This record gives sequence, structure tokens and C-alpha cells, in this order.
Amino acid sequence: MKTTSFKMKKPIVYTLLIVFSVVSLLPLYWVFSTSLQLSNYQDEELDRPVSYVNSNPPKMYPMGIPEYFEHWKKARDAEEQNDMEQAAYHRETMSHIVDNTFSGFKTLFEKNNMGRWFFNSFYIGVVVTVGILLFDSMAGYVLAKKRFPGRNLIFWLIISTMMIPGQVTLVPMFIMIRELNLMDTHWALIFPDLSMVFGVFLMRQFMYSIPNELLDAAKIDGASEWKTYWKIVMPLAKPGLAALGIFTFMNVWNSFLWPIIVLNNSDLYTLPVGLKTLQDANLASFKLLMSGAAIAAIPMIIVFLIFQRHFVKGLTLGGVKE
Repeated sequence: MKTTSFKMKKPIVYTLLIVFSVVSLLPLYWVFSTSLQLSNYQDEELDRPVSYVNSNPPKMYPMGIPEYFEHWKKARDAEEQNDMEQAAYHRETMSHIVDNTFSGFKTLFEKNNMGRWFFNSFYIGVVVTVGILLFDSMAGYVLAKKRFPGRNLIFWLIISTMMIPGQVTLVPMFIMIRELNLMDTHWALIFPDLSMVFGVFLMRQFMYSIPNELLDAAKIDGASEWKTYWKIVMPLAKPGLAALGIFTFMNVWNSFLWPIIVLNNSDLYTLPVGLKTLQDANLASFKLLMSGAAIAAIPMIIVFLIFQRHFVKGLTLGGVKE
């Protein structure tokens, strides 16, 4: 009876999951769709401007697609009737549609520092992620596998700092960065983020699942502490490292408040800060803003798709009791 009941509930559960997934992805889809909508495009044959970006209700798919195929069909019909003038007109219109569809992305890279902002966010994200994976995994290894007086007290003191809102530390951090003469440099973004309390917690919990017998065997074979950590612990901790890496990279990539406080040079801006200046300068250009948002979302999607298997495994194996 339980098996039959489970089989009856399974389609309902999957249906609900699919519905919730579609609803949650709808805003992201709308961003990409709006970035590809036609705007300020004049169709001479219809004698009207074609602009779907500001349409109400919003169009849920790029309207350049039906416009393009409509003119493609007319161009083909004109060629069959040997009307080369009309065929050329429709071919040219198709080219204008393609140019207008991707005009937002073209404008971002030609008239703004989008490429520079993208690179800044990427390399800062990579440097900070590598630093956090190294330092937090070291701390997690020590707190999980080493016995010393006050270990649990130190761990709970570290965890207790998670209750402090980030806004409370903004002023002290700003003063420290100013005194170190790091204002308006990328070091002001890298140094404060080289360690993360959540990362220490995640790596400690995950490393409890690594058998102590492996570490003892490495010591018997004459492995140093560093070699044990690097050759034994780190390979076994790959799922946890992948989960922490995704969290860290997403957090750094989307960071906005701290970068906008410490950076003044537009060439040093990260992508979120650059998009904010873009919004201020183009308040009515939704196509341009959505194009920038789409570019900012693409790396996150790629990173998650590549590491999703390790991400899920890292979260499930990390909940180990002490």
C-alpha cells in the first residue's frame, strides 16, 4: 500500500516541482527576453515604429524572431516572383532586425567599459575564491581533526560573528582600508574577503566525514602535516570545496555595497557597480539595462551548471554530527 501511495504521489510532486521551477526562472527568462526585444526600429512597409521593450503587457519572447521570419518569407516570395527590388528590401530589413535585436549588447561593449568591468569582477572573484578555499579549508581542517585546548570555544566564537550584520562592520573596515592606503584599489575588495566565517563552518562540518584512519596512515608513512592536508584531505574535500567555491564566487560577483564605497575610478569598477552607473545614465533604456543584467547572469549560470553535482553533494555530506 505504501508503494502504491508513493507512486500516486510522485507525479504530483514532480508536477509541483516543475511549476515552481518555471515560476522561479521566469524573471531570469524575462531579463534575457527583454535584452533581445526590438526597440526604436522603423518598419517602413508598415509605416510604424516597432518597439516591444516598453510594451504593456510585456512580451515574453523576443519579437524580432517573428518579424525576422515574416520578412524572410516575403523576401523568398519576392524572389520567386523575380521582384529583386522587394527581395533586397526585405533582406535589408532582416539585417536591421538582427542589428537591433543585439544592439543592447553592442552598445554596452562599444560605448561603455563593460569589458573592463566584466574582467574586474571575474579576476577579483577568482582571487577571493581561491583565497577563501585555501584559508577556510585550513581552518576547517584544524578545527575538525586537531585536538587542542579551547578548540570548541574558538569555533563557537568564530561562528558567533555570523550574528553581526555586515553593515555594522562597514565603518571600521573603511577606516582600516583608508589607513592602509588601499582606497580606490582592488586590494580594498580582496583583503577583507580572503576569509569567510560560513566557509570555516562548512569546511569543518564537511571534514568530519573524512576518516581519521586515513590521516593516521599518512602519518605512519612519514607524510608531513602539509602533505597530509594537501594530498589526502583536499582531494577528499572536493565536493565541499565546490559548494564553498560557488557560494563565494556568487557572493563576490554580486557584491555591490562595499565596492561602491571604496571605488571611485570607473576603470576599477566591478560589474554591479558599473551597471548602477549605467542605470543612472540610461534611466529609460530598459533594453540596455536588461542586456547588462543578462551579461552579469551568464557567468553565474555557467559556474553552477559546471559544478552543480559537487554543489549538491557538498551540501548533503556537510551535515555530519560531531
